[in-house]
Amino acid sequence: MPTHPLLAMARTTGNPVIEGDTVTFLWQGKTAPRLMDDLHNWEEKPQIMLRAGTELWAYSMSLATDAYFEYAFLDPKTSERLPDPLNPNRIWNGINAYNHYFYMPRSGPTPLVQSVKGIARGMVTRYQIPTKEYVVGASRTVYLYQPPVKAPVPLVVVYDGSDYLKRARLNIIVDNLIAEKHVHPFAMAMVQNGGPARSLEYSCSESMLGFVFDCVISLAQEHLTLIPPGGEPYGVLGASLGGVMAMYTGMRLPQIFGKVLSQSGAFILPEHQFVVVDLVRYAPRPKIDIWMDAGHYEWLLDSNRQMYALLKEKKYKANYHEFSGGHNFTSWRDDIWRGLEALFR
Repeated sequence: MPTHPLLAMARTTGNPVIEGDTVTFLWQGKTAPRLMDDLHNWEEKPQIMLRAGTELWAYSMSLATDAYFEYAFLDPKTSERLPDPLNPNRIWNGINAYNHYFYMPRSGPTPLVQSVKGIARGMVTRYQIPTKEYVVGASRTVYLYQPPVKAPVPLVVVYDGSDYLKRARLNIIVDNLIAEKHVHPFAMAMVQNGGPARSLEYSCSESMLGFVFDCVISLAQEHLTLIPPGGEPYGVLGASLGGVMAMYTGMRLPQIFGKVLSQSGAFILPEHQFVVVDLVRYAPRPKIDIWMDAGHYEWLLDSNRQMYALLKEKKYKANYHEFSGGHNFTSWRDDIWRGLEALFR
């Protein structure tokens, strides 16, 4: 029996088969799994694959030709994930499993994540600091990044700092942006999240603000060459709930954090909106510069569009970008240079 043309292509180029802006996911077997993916919010709406031949199943969709996309196959009986034998590319999703991934033809990893020989590099050091009961646990990990300059620089506080360091290679991106003179040098304090307490700490928490102000900035001042707080605007960045917390930090401490970078912020949920939305709507407008992004294939897209519209209505200095990707660190990694260049050009 001749091999189905799509299956032959998948065996050569990998799953899914990409033809223009159409992608077709394939599965061989007597029965078909469900397809979970960025576009359909994963477990919320698994897609049913259709029979395409003898023991062959397929599901097709259209994607932007510059997209990055993650997906997984799900056994409908056991609710367990099934590895895709036609796609060896897998990545840890940061929560509880691995996803398969692919780039569309006009896309690819940002070259800024590659270490370049011969350029000056910043130094990353790891510290364990007391929390002073501001946040969960007796101590918390903070990574400090000193850029390769001797002059005092502003500080950027990074929520979910361990993820931005290890999964997004943020220090390498910043090294390259500084070397290419696309940004002025800045230091970073990359703060590890609270694990199971992350949602609590990043839901517009005054205690988290106290930890940043009293513990993190003090650590950075001790070990980095910084412009004093208030001398030049510091920055703060985060993704998802970390993006909400970054925005809240700028709203509550604008005298320190004058630059806010929020990626895929979870500002407005179907049943709830965070207090930072009310601060934008009703409180006096602080002097801060905001940059936001969100993905075309994530469930928080409308939330970010609504937040950006509100910021513009209230005449905030804000910019917004949409990327062809979902709610994941690879997408944020590949897009963050835009926000860093906008805020620190």
